[in-house]
Amino acid sequence: AGIGIDLGLKDFAIVSNGKTYKNINKSARLKKLEKQLIREQRCLSRKYENLKKGESTQKANIRKQKLKVQKLHQRLENIRTDYINKTISEIVKTKPSHITVEDLNVSGMMKNRHLSKAVASQKFYEFRTKLKTKCEEFGIELRIVSRWYPSSKTCHCCGHIKKDLKLSDRIYRCACGYIEDRDLNAALNLRDAETYEVA
Repeated sequence: AGIGIDLGLKDFAIVSNGKTYKNINKSARLKKLEKQLIREQRCLSRKYENLKKGESTQKANIRKQKLKVQKLHQRLENIRTDYINKTISEIVKTKPSHITVEDLNVSGMMKNRHLSKAVASQKFYEFRTKLKTKCEEFGIELRIVSRWYPSSKTCHCCGHIKKDLKLSDRIYRCACGYIEDRDLNAALNLRDAETYEVA
């Protein structure tokens, strides 16, 4: 059997087998590191400002502060990448016949200033690239469904398309009596999608 993966911002990935991978960026550990990074970046900016004013803040101090910021960036980067790698290997280990994901418009999302930071920190592009490599390694067919495919709006039970589904509707309720978590409904639709490209 195959599986569908619905990628999102609330949770990172919802898999059609019922497994949910949380958004690691919402974890206390990462939030704490993010705050620390902001503090250190402000501190670096102040040091530069003082240098412009002609105060003799030593260049060595600036260098040290820069290094601090870089190390924090790297640490955040490593944690996120590690999480992606673990998620992918866990999904692939279930040996599905195919995996279906949506062709996300990442560059479009990045243009939306309300979303860009959240999208960047989820590393969707990296996820897809690595997933492709892993699928090739394990002989799993990776299917890509068009971003226009209404995976969230379609009832997995009867196929009815709910055009007025809002983003705030976290539960999908259909007139046919089918009730399911919105993202799981999307993942099931992706799994069973008939129209796709093979990556």
